[in-house]
Amino acid sequence: MTKAKTKKTTKFTAEYLDKLIEDATTDAYNESEQAGGFFAMIEENLSLPFTTQVLGQAVTVAKVDITGRDQIVAIYVYGKSTQAIPILDLPMPDPPPEGTEWIDAYRRWCGN
Repeated sequence: MTKAKTKKTTKFTAEYLDKLIEDATTDAYNESEQAGGFFAMIEENLSLPFTTQVLGQAVTVAKVDITGRDQIVAIYVYGKSTQAIPILDLPMPDPPPEGTEWIDAYRRWCGN
């Protein structure tokens, strides 16, 4: 089986990501609401499902979710198992799916 290339780097400019951050956090009064804004943008714009590599295994990212602690996670399927991984730790396939700019903006907002 051929391994898909993965990466966490961004191809978007800081100026563009800052604009997305502004769009996601407009009208948010605290960090919890800001995280919710990013979740909404990621959920709305990320093209799902897609395949990537997690711990050397091909997995299918089926959806995104937000935890009670305001952490955005990707829900992936591997065989009959379903797992959650923080979206900040999720390697993106190369080429990445449409909508990954919102994950890159979220990474920047989080300081990653």
